[in-house]
Amino acid sequence: MSDNADKFLSNPGFVQLRKFTGEDPVDGWDKAWQNDVTPWDAGEAQPPLRSLLASGVLDLPKTGTALVPGCGRGYDALTIASVLGFETLATDISPVAVDTAKKFVEAANDPASEKVTVEVRDFFKEEGPYDLIYDYTFFVALPPSRRTEWGHKMSTLVKPGGYLITLLFPIHNNPQDVGPPFWARTESYLEVLGDGWEKVVDEVPKDSLPAHEGIEKLLVWKKL
Repeated sequence: MSDNADKFLSNPGFVQLRKFTGEDPVDGWDKAWQNDVTPWDAGEAQPPLRSLLASGVLDLPKTGTALVPGCGRGYDALTIASVLGFETLATDISPVAVDTAKKFVEAANDPASEKVTVEVRDFFKEEGPYDLIYDYTFFVALPPSRRTEWGHKMSTLVKPGGYLITLLFPIHNNPQDVGPPFWARTESYLEVLGDGWEKVVDEVPKDSLPAHEGIEKLLVWKKL
């Protein structure tokens, strides 16, 4: 395990998070937010996402829709709306997280705030479809037993020609049953997405946040 992964996972916040979610896999997330236990929160949108959206690599429409499940404070949802102009739905199962994200978006002084909707929703009941879905730490927050369900749902939610952006973080070597965050690799996505996808980006970001260097990977999938 890299030094960054070791420091990240040894954060007392993750020990407390595992206690909360171990006691209740759903309400434990709200309890974490109530107690300000959000060790994954970097305080800003992820630089690799900003760079990707600004690069023009993705063949996206000029207007469209996006979904950010497990949105946290809403940094990334606002970035997507601001850069792409997409109507962006940010969701979380924690009411406290949603309230926090709403306050962040409203206070951002960004015209794109009007394009961001933040709601308490269950990802697995989402209907879609969307031109773009962004998954950062949502996949690794789910118990591995739900990953196949995640893959099936993504396949129904992303429009043909649309994109699923996955920022895999943190990459570590803990056993798969220890988490969140649960162990994951590129193959973890491949195994559950199945056919009907083309991997169009697979790279180690050059602009990771210092604490993320060496323990994250940007993977982008296009729905065929």
